[in-house]
Order: sequence, then C-alpha cells, then structure tokens
Amino acid sequence: MRAAGEKIACLTCYDASFALIEDRAGVDLVLVGDSLGMVIHGGTTTTAVTVADVAYHSRAVAPHLKRAFLVADLPFLSFATRERALDASQRLMQEGGAKMVKLEGGREQADIVEYLSVRGVPVCAHLGLQPQLIHKMGAFKVQGRDSGAAEAMLHDARVLEDAGADLLLVECVPSELGKRITDAANVPVIGIGAGPDVSGQILVLQDILNISPMVTIGRKPRFVQNFMAGAADIESAVRAYVQAVKSGAYPAPEHCFS
Repeated sequence: MRAAGEKIACLTCYDASFALIEDRAGVDLVLVGDSLGMVIHGGTTTTAVTVADVAYHSRAVAPHLKRAFLVADLPFLSFATRERALDASQRLMQEGGAKMVKLEGGREQADIVEYLSVRGVPVCAHLGLQPQLIHKMGAFKVQGRDSGAAEAMLHDARVLEDAGADLLLVECVPSELGKRITDAANVPVIGIGAGPDVSGQILVLQDILNISPMVTIGRKPRFVQNFMAGAADIESAVRAYVQAVKSGAYPAPEHCFS
C-alpha cells in the first residue's frame, strides 16, 4: 500500500462487535492499544494496563478480522528488558492472535526491537508523544517542535528501522516533521496528529464515534474528528473515516500541528 501510494486506514479496537464492524468497513490495520486503560477501563492514563489486559482484548478481536492486520500494544514496562519483551510478545501473539507488537520509545529501544525482530516478532515503533511516559513528560503535548528535538526524532526513526522495526507510528508532531520522517523511512509511517503526509492515519475508535471519556469531558484532542456526525449508524461512521483517510480529506488543516 505504501509503495502504491494508497493511504493506510487504521483504528483501535477492543472487542468482537467492533472488530466485525471495522473489518467490514475496510479498516486496514486494527490496534488493540493500551488506550483501553482510558476508554474501556476509565483510567486517566495507560500505565495501569497489563499484558494480560491486552492479551484478553486482542483475543476477543482477532477471530473476527478477515482482512485487517492486527497489532497489539506492549504495555508500560512490559518491554523493560529483552526477556520481558519477548515473553510479553509471545503472549500477545500466541494467546491474543496479534500479528505485530507495538512499543513506545526512541533509540533507547533499538536493542529490544532487534532482539524481537531476529526472533520473528514484527515490531511497530512508536515515536513522538508517548502516553506511557505521561508521568515523566508531565502532560499530553506536541513533540518535536524545536529543531533539536525534531532532528533527534528523525535519528530515532532511522535507528529503529535499522534495528528491524517494520512499521513506525508517530504521534502528535508538527506536520512538517511527520513528512520528513515518512520521506526518510523505508517502512510505512502511521500518524496520529502527525499531518497528512504520512503513509496512513490511526485514531481511537471511541474518539471518532464521539463517545470517549476525553471527548465527553470536553478535552478532545485537536486531531480528532467526529465521524458520527451525519452518519446513519456506527458502521457508516467507520466507513466514512476509512474513505476520508483514503481520499486525503482527513486530516484537514484544523487537525494538524505546526
């Protein structure tokens, strides 16, 4: 799809009912994200989510995907060592049915990425805003705005790809940086709040349906669009999202950072 210039439409999913809808609606990649700690469990961060939680929700999703590619998050500190990362990945792939695992972090995770990759574990590396580091970062905010931080993130992307990452996910960065990372990469780059020039887009399912806790308390992230507005039903909203990603209508300028 990247080589053909077709945008990749991605969404989170946590249960069987929505897995069926997303697969029918043409979603290309489904992520069982640790965002479940906030949108499903009702927490204020993702750090309480465990490997068992992600494996449970992934196991509910996997059997109902006939075409979509399933990725599962490695939760907070589950990849703190190579051995823990391998054990957690084994659970998510064998018990949860995931085809790829996702981990947060920059060049400091290169050793973990390589260790997993050479053992047959496909890895998505997550750069930019990293929700698992919220207590360290202090707030959910745009990353890579100054030139030094931008260059560091570009370097991180190259290092992680060289280590074996098969996919990059970039969150909450200026559009120009999203484009630079995508242009420099040989693997697909999926964006969330990373501008229109990445290989594909991902959003939290509950956000596009306008039912997530962040939306309902009035803290909707800038990059979120309500696809339920004007939709006849949930599946129509998901189809509208997929079409908007494919056509380039989403993200619009108002969803992007400079």
